[in-house]
Amino acid sequence: MTELESYARHSEFSDPGRHRGRLAALPDEVAALNAASRNVIGHYRAELKDLPEARWSEVDSRWLETILDVDAKRHGSPLDVSRPLDDRVAGCCRDHSLFVVGALRDRAIPARSRVGFSHYFDPGWAYDHVIVEYWNGGRWVRTDPELDPAVDWPFDPEDMPSGDGAPFETAAEAWLRYVAGETDLSRYGVYPGSEFSGPEFVRDYVLRELGHRYSDELLLWDELTDVEDVDSIAALLVRADTGDADADAELRARYESDERLRPGRTVQQNSPFGRPPVQIRLRR
Repeated sequence: MTELESYARHSEFSDPGRHRGRLAALPDEVAALNAASRNVIGHYRAELKDLPEARWSEVDSRWLETILDVDAKRHGSPLDVSRPLDDRVAGCCRDHSLFVVGALRDRAIPARSRVGFSHYFDPGWAYDHVIVEYWNGGRWVRTDPELDPAVDWPFDPEDMPSGDGAPFETAAEAWLRYVAGETDLSRYGVYPGSEFSGPEFVRDYVLRELGHRYSDELLLWDELTDVEDVDSIAALLVRADTGDADADAELRARYESDERLRPGRTVQQNSPFGRPPVQIRLRR
């Protein structure tokens, strides 16, 4: 299997399982898949601010199959038939991206989720964010499933620019700019005023970016093992994004050989609602 082919294979998280037929019934266009993700999933913080406590567990659904289970219990209609906002599955950017990545992989299209920070929701704050990257046959294309293309964004949300000054900045890019003294990370995080922000938060997200790149699409609040040498990992991630095959190979070899970088059989699942952490068994 080639490196590219590996991204067309499902992870345990992106496999739709019993709902494969529902995903297959959607149009193949990425714009349609993005729209379906917004139709099925509502952002627990931005759209479902009054989410009752009885539904808090929805944000921990983790596997695409489980997310679609929750939707199927409420709706017997196809995934692109409109759902009332309050009846959508509570999730976040990670889940919107997992939905689209799963739909693309089911169509044998290489796809992966990218972890970093958006500069387009608020010009004064870089929100932690996850978007989709897929191979269009000649290059990797970035798209943000949460963005309605009908809105007048200053860039194409279905073919987002990358590199210096891009609207989406990977965690690795942000960290290396911080290390070089080129940026202040005090305005990077979950939301303004959140304790989950700043340099240590971004450093943690470099490791999340690494895991998502290699199809370990953990929740954004899963606990990660602390790793000292984040600088070199960030450097390899940025080099790999430029098409450096040696950096890509070294990065994958490092990920597969260092158990600290990969989730084990269980993971400590924290909670964005402040609930006590729990140990979750991953399906491996």
